[in-house]
Amino acid sequence: MNKKNLIVAATYEELAQTFEHFTWQKANFIEQLHFDVLITGVGMVATAFALGLQLNNSYGLVLNVGIAGSFDETIALGSLVNITSDTFSELGAEDGDNFIGMDDLGFGKASYTSNFTSENNLIKDLPIVKGITVNTVHGNTKSIQQTLERFSVKTESMEGAAVFYAAKQLNIPALQIRSISNYIAQRNKTDWKIELALKNLNEWLINYLTR
Repeated sequence: MNKKNLIVAATYEELAQTFEHFTWQKANFIEQLHFDVLITGVGMVATAFALGLQLNNSYGLVLNVGIAGSFDETIALGSLVNITSDTFSELGAEDGDNFIGMDDLGFGKASYTSNFTSENNLIKDLPIVKGITVNTVHGNTKSIQQTLERFSVKTESMEGAAVFYAAKQLNIPALQIRSISNYIAQRNKTDWKIELALKNLNEWLINYLTR
């Protein structure tokens, strides 16, 4: 028997259009025949806690969906990307002006990858990028530049690496699809395209779930 997918998002608002399409009642956990949906709350701690309660080996895939910011302005706002590598970028220690990552400290790993491949065109046709997961969303020119010097990444979110981490512990494949809502710069929400990003994300997810 095929195992279910677990669809994971930080907020109800990110999936509100999908909830409306399937006429689901608003809830943090929705059970369906072929997939379940988990709303975790924002941030890596809330995500890890929620997954600790619900994730188990009855699932064949963890699909993390949501919006994200992009460091790369050649990625169009509202477009979707497949994040196959994600890093806890703040996990480590400061040494003066230098940062020592978790791996170099010898305390474990900071980066996790998606070990999921698919022939589904909805997945195959998406650009593959690397991302970071943060507690504090970047909005300072100096810290943005320092981050880009340390990491060769395109996106940032507040949950992605936590999902990859949890899936890794149970050897469950993971997939992270995000829609780009804004470019990472000094905070100016008038330049963001959240509604477009949510529309495109939910259209993609509904297509994925109904194929």
